[in-house]
Amino acid sequence: MRPFELTLADAAAAIRAKDLSPVELTDSVLARAEAVEGRLHAYVDVLAERARADAAQAAQEIAAGRPRGPLHGIPMGLKDLIDVKGLPTTASSAVRADHVADGDSAVTVRLADAGAVLLGKTHTHEFAYGLTTPQSRNAWDAERVAGGSSGGSAVAVAAGAATFALGTDTGGSIRVPASLNGVVGLKPTYGLIPRDGVTSLSWSLDHVGPLTRTVRDADLVLAALTGRDAQDSAGDLTGLRVGVPRTYYFDRVAPDVEAAVREAIERLRDLGAELVDVEIPMTRYVKAVQWGLMVPEATAYHERTLRTTPELYAPDVRVLLEAGELLLAGDYLRAQRARTLMRRAWALMMEQVDIVAAPAVPLTAAPVDQQSVQWADGSVESVSDSYVRLSAPANITGAPALTVPVGQDRAGLPIGMQLIGRPLEERTVLRAGRAYEATRTDAGRLAPGPAAEAGSQSR
Repeated sequence: MRPFELTLADAAAAIRAKDLSPVELTDSVLARAEAVEGRLHAYVDVLAERARADAAQAAQEIAAGRPRGPLHGIPMGLKDLIDVKGLPTTASSAVRADHVADGDSAVTVRLADAGAVLLGKTHTHEFAYGLTTPQSRNAWDAERVAGGSSGGSAVAVAAGAATFALGTDTGGSIRVPASLNGVVGLKPTYGLIPRDGVTSLSWSLDHVGPLTRTVRDADLVLAALTGRDAQDSAGDLTGLRVGVPRTYYFDRVAPDVEAAVREAIERLRDLGAELVDVEIPMTRYVKAVQWGLMVPEATAYHERTLRTTPELYAPDVRVLLEAGELLLAGDYLRAQRARTLMRRAWALMMEQVDIVAAPAVPLTAAPVDQQSVQWADGSVESVSDSYVRLSAPANITGAPALTVPVGQDRAGLPIGMQLIGRPLEERTVLRAGRAYEATRTDAGRLAPGPAAEAGSQSR
């Protein structure tokens, strides 16, 4: 197996056993990035020289008996909303063309302390305000969308051009691209991971989290970001109550997606979980609350540049920011009150179950030129609205949510299942995800790459 094909956990084990050096791993991942970047465009910038220097330092520290943990010497990408001192934070926008960070974000500091190797900054939909990331292409089919807004991070991980990456999630921006690219995405509980030094889209909805090849890998990254211990093993799910939604999450969902997710839920039952039908509360208000919070908060953040250099924004982002100027304070306050009621209603529902299992998104990766989707009931929905519909509730409630690959549709495109837990109960969500993942023979699989790839040396 080539080093770039290793999951984070396997690469860490190989480094610990001295079967692989951080330099070998980083060289292999950089070569893979060079081989795929021309068609996938995951990165704003690849920092090869810096990465090799950091890998060499990690190798020296490990050889000297000073290992820092499982992330030591592991190459990763950061969404280009996350500040790294001395590097641009462009948010994939011309508005930020001349911006250079004057300090490190909190998560950058924590990953550096863990010894991770920064490969580069990954593309985002401009200022994270979108669900497609038009600069990047899907790792499984370059004619389809990457998903967003953490599209570059998901594509890099799915293609083997990063062993893991960080993204942000305001309405699904980790989980949507993770699902569309066949990787694992974790949106932790709101506030669990600090957002200091991370460019905001909507401060009351924004989350930072990892995108990885496996649930085990996500657990390791979360541990480094929070200071808690990762779980040792998956185990069975005896005693776990899994909520299966009667409403909302299986409405207007592609048949292949529904079939794959329901089959995955049955595997949870086979692992010992108890399936419990649940009614998702206040579903009619999800879209209004999500947009009622996000739009005015985003516009407030961009108020100065929207008035001084509006022409620098992409048209789709500019129109949303300008729309935010039309919303009244009363609309925003009503959205805040509705969110409070929704959080209470979800808390009551979650007294019946430990997690909710549902599709992550209602359809797989759309062609890049597709604007809308027509559902079997005759309704028409924009692609972006369809992608955010099933992920937004976890942002509104602040609950932890994990996306796990559960198969492919008839076109060979990845499908993801979403596991939503109670606030601050990431361990339960990860336990369920790891147990399910252990039943699959293709867990951690990379997207297919070029026929003749660089970085093909064996370890």
